[in-house]
Amino acid sequence: AEMSGFMSFGDRRDGRRVRTLPAMSVVSPYIMDLRCDSQNYLTDSVKINEVEKYLNQKKADGYKGISLMHVIIAAYIRTVSQMPAINRFIAGQRVYSRPDIIVSLVIKREMSLESPDTAIKVRFSPDATIEDVYNKFNETIESYRENPGGDFDKIAGILNAMPGLILRSTIRFLRFLDYFGVMPSIIEKISPFHSSMFITSMGSLGIPPIYHHLYNFGNVPLFISFGAKKRVNELADDGSVEKNSYMDITFVMDERICDGYYFAAAYKYMKKYFKNPELLDSVPEKVLCDIK
Repeated sequence: AEMSGFMSFGDRRDGRRVRTLPAMSVVSPYIMDLRCDSQNYLTDSVKINEVEKYLNQKKADGYKGISLMHVIIAAYIRTVSQMPAINRFIAGQRVYSRPDIIVSLVIKREMSLESPDTAIKVRFSPDATIEDVYNKFNETIESYRENPGGDFDKIAGILNAMPGLILRSTIRFLRFLDYFGVMPSIIEKISPFHSSMFITSMGSLGIPPIYHHLYNFGNVPLFISFGAKKRVNELADDGSVEKNSYMDITFVMDERICDGYYFAAAYKYMKKYFKNPELLDSVPEKVLCDIK
């Protein structure tokens, strides 16, 4: 879904201003004016027995390289389709609803320890399935690795060439423009700091997930990190011992976009897809819109 070509006064290219919020939600961004002031943290250990079975079947069906990350992203997108307030963001001390879902992550330019990192962002509609997630990410990553040096790297290279004082002033100027919603579209388009969610896998490094801070630059309201899966022997109800698989996952959230009850309900909704990942194969029956 995309925003209408008509934009009301106060809207931005990347979001529609939410105008019917309760007073507390309107005032909060003025009290906590920085994103790092507004971070809430959540950690959980999620059983992924059904996800493992699902991924094994998907690989057998030809989805080479499909992984836990695809499931997490697809579950997040499906949650946004039903609970769109988690896809809001704060800019200029105002709350905006994002029309689409943009996921950012950091990848290696090449598969080697010495290879530098780069950031990519992938755009989805709220009715995306896990097949859409798998295909879009694979296309984006493969395209970049076949032709490294994309727009983000070019802009980063230009900024890197500036003397430190000029670079600092440039970033401050861009932040000033972003505050008023007039960031140059070329910057906004490639900036991984302007997205719905940032995700990182610590599992590929074999370590637990970190709590990754939110960035004051840009408008990302959510950072998800997940670690290496682990196997645990547990006592079943009948007294037998069963081996279960778990994934540790952390969330760092901008508390100003919606209240704690809404966040909790959204996470509970998201978790149901780890128990029934096959639901991500089909589009949702309906997609809900955020409030006016």
